[in-house]
Amino acid sequence: MTIHQNISHWAERVDLAAAFRWTARLDMHEAVSNHFSLAVSDDGSQFLMNPNQMHFARIKASDMLMIDANDPSTMEGPNAPDPTAWGLHGGLHRLVPHARCAMHVHSIHATVLASLADSTLPPIDQNCCTFYDRVVVDDGYGGLAFEDEGARCAALFTDPKKKVMVMGNHGVLVIGDTVAETFNRMYYFERAAETYIRALQTGQPLRILPHDIAEKTAQQIEAYPEQDQRHLSELKALLDREGSDYAT
Repeated sequence: MTIHQNISHWAERVDLAAAFRWTARLDMHEAVSNHFSLAVSDDGSQFLMNPNQMHFARIKASDMLMIDANDPSTMEGPNAPDPTAWGLHGGLHRLVPHARCAMHVHSIHATVLASLADSTLPPIDQNCCTFYDRVVVDDGYGGLAFEDEGARCAALFTDPKKKVMVMGNHGVLVIGDTVAETFNRMYYFERAAETYIRALQTGQPLRILPHDIAEKTAQQIEAYPEQDQRHLSELKALLDREGSDYAT
């Protein structure tokens, strides 16, 4: 009998594990302090999440916690999640039904963007256009993302079109329908933020695209077929070729 025969939502667990492993490979994690989650119930309240402060580079599919966003006793058990993960992701899955998957990291360039007085991302290249008018900027940082702070952040996701939150003075929170979609979005947001930050470092004027071209490009990228699924599929193929144990 294989290990996954007795564990629910195995395919989703494998996708999450691959996303954790590759996020660590890209050095987009922060030691043992960040977290991803994926809703598995119709109402979104039941979700998978990484164990409390386990390094992304060794998380396996079988390690995922099953969490109930409506059960506060979750924090009393021996497998309780990280308190800030419970606050942030519990709030999201309780209050934002369209946030099926959520990924929170303190990746360098997104966090630099979150540290600027103006944390908007102008459309200076194709990657930046991906997020044109599709980002929420939270300028009300209130400390670690325990329950009140998590609920406050969740309440900012009122526009389903906006699936990235630049968490001012903190990091970035990305939501989506699937692990593949959310990871792909997180990856490209970090790339876009890096382009912008490096462009600012030149001290030269920025070539900012006009509204119509930026919006057109964003819509074209949204309609581009299967890139997110293929991106994650290729990463899993690379991990498999290396003999990684992520899918165990």
